[in-house]
Amino acid sequence: MAPDDREPDTGAGRVRTSLLPAGTARLAWGFVALVGLRLLLPDELPFPWWSPTAVLIVVAGLDVALALSPARLEVGRDLPDQVALGGTARSAVIVRNPTDRRARLAVADELAPSLRADARRWRTDVPARSEARVDTRIRPGRRGRFQPRDVVLRSIGPLGLAGRQGTADAPGRLKVVPAFPSRADAELRLAQARRLELGVRTVRLPGTGTDFDQLREYSPDDDFRRIDWAATARSPTPIVRTYRAERNQTILVLLDVGRTTAGRVADVPRVEHLLDATFALVTVATGLEDGVGLVAYDDRVRASLPPSHRPDQLARVVEATYELEPALVETDHRRALRHVKSRYRRRTTVVIATDLTEAIVARTLVPALPLVLRDSRVFVVAVSDPEVRGWADSPALDDEDAYRRAAATSALDERARLAARLRGLGVTVVDEPPGTLSGSLVDAYLKARG
Repeated sequence: MAPDDREPDTGAGRVRTSLLPAGTARLAWGFVALVGLRLLLPDELPFPWWSPTAVLIVVAGLDVALALSPARLEVGRDLPDQVALGGTARSAVIVRNPTDRRARLAVADELAPSLRADARRWRTDVPARSEARVDTRIRPGRRGRFQPRDVVLRSIGPLGLAGRQGTADAPGRLKVVPAFPSRADAELRLAQARRLELGVRTVRLPGTGTDFDQLREYSPDDDFRRIDWAATARSPTPIVRTYRAERNQTILVLLDVGRTTAGRVADVPRVEHLLDATFALVTVATGLEDGVGLVAYDDRVRASLPPSHRPDQLARVVEATYELEPALVETDHRRALRHVKSRYRRRTTVVIATDLTEAIVARTLVPALPLVLRDSRVFVVAVSDPEVRGWADSPALDDEDAYRRAAATSALDERARLAARLRGLGVTVVDEPPGTLSGSLVDAYLKARG
């Protein structure tokens, strides 16, 4: 999900100037120095005590008058179209000076704190009839759409005491999309799956899969349960049905964005790990010409994308999810499954990306599963916390360690019990830590696919 190549958005921005002059640190230090000097001098002086300050104010006013007006400058912004969460990019402000004078500037950019810019303020000189570019590295810590606009310019006079200030209208647009750390692993699994399909690495055994392939005579290696008794009645020898791996399957990822997916695992919200697993599944499934769609939901459907195996389906899934943040509400699995049932009549593989907690599974998910279990293959995907596993396996050296170990063991037992309950209903459960979640989901999908 690298930024798209494009021309910088450096269109000139209108600068709104302030009527009030802007002093500098040099002016403040000058004032302090004059006050200190006046205190050291005797009271019997031929000029008033305030006269040095008045002189400083007059000189500062002259400095303001000599400063280049920010309104005569042109300001643009250069931002990438998008950057992945946790990635890095460059953000720049371009200042053009069409005048015959040099501009001494202090520049401040309006960048959201969550973009985690290395710098937001700069000092720069812009020669006459030239331009200057000031840039910084950004490392976004939150997904979403960002639209920075204002750039504050302070034009400093030749003495450096004061200047004029203005605000430039320099709009920009940046999309921070979910990270996809398992991309390379997903692409490797896709390449391996394609080789298997072509028979380069292995020969597909007849009779595997779930899509009907052909009728043929029974052989000793065949499963007797595949005998077609109607065809056998018309033949002198037993006839069996052979099957092949399903093609053009429909897969729907149901992404839970309720409050439980807001919890953090490995210092990242659970939903980010679930999105990574979703992207891996989309990459592999669409590469094998299976259609993948998405339904994101909490107590209502927040986003919906129809299944497709088009080459840009991953980009469409990213577009549908990059602004989604977990809401602090209870997830309504029944509503989401009814949404799926009402729109997709054919056999569908349903992948529910959620968490394995009593509140989610026993109270809301299990009662809703009969809506899809009869005619769909169902996966439940959750990310486990390796830190909790570490607490459960660590020795108890004091009372605090013992309590933490007991709580971690109880939490792991609950997850195992809930996973076993789901498997008893015929659900495939993938409950793995962040590093292996995406690969395990893809492997489970490929195994079920045949």
